[in-house]
Amino acid sequence: MLTLLVHLGYLSYHWLDKTVSIPNKEVSQEYVNAISTMDWYEVIRSVEHSGKLLESLWAMDEKAVAAGIDRAYEEISILQYNDENALSCTINLAFYFAREYYTIIRELPAGKGFADICLVPRKLYADKPAAVIELKWDKSAEGAIAQIKERRYVAALKDYQGELLLAGINYDKRSKKHTCVIERITKSKGK
Repeated sequence: MLTLLVHLGYLSYHWLDKTVSIPNKEVSQEYVNAISTMDWYEVIRSVEHSGKLLESLWAMDEKAVAAGIDRAYEEISILQYNDENALSCTINLAFYFAREYYTIIRELPAGKGFADICLVPRKLYADKPAAVIELKWDKSAEGAIAQIKERRYVAALKDYQGELLLAGINYDKRSKKHTCVIERITKSKGK
């Protein structure tokens, strides 16, 4: 079924990480429309949680963001949740609703490395802050923020100007909890 949806253009296939995604806002909206008319309570609830998570990011509510990611992690079943790639899948699911406002870019070449996840506002939502999210596995959310700064990941958004959120997210394998640190900066074009 997934192969058919890819060939018909309803899903995009990403060779590098062997995943599929909804390719554009129109198809995404039809997906939301389809599930909202059915009795898909769990899916609708996940989309609502994703919207609240995005609002928590905008409000820089670090504890709410960490709790929202914990909730998304509990909703999915990843047999091996043991690296940043698995964490990245959880983050992308948790921030599903962000596709309404943002173009989401994974592993964006930036500065001295790759920014794990960048949220770039769509033109219609230029008032929303961009975000650079760095993921850590069993390290620290503060270390993730330090890496964003040290490796100049913000440089990847050279054409963007305005409010920018730096978010460091860490998963602690002992406590099985996520932590989050968020900083806000203002970026002028070209810097």
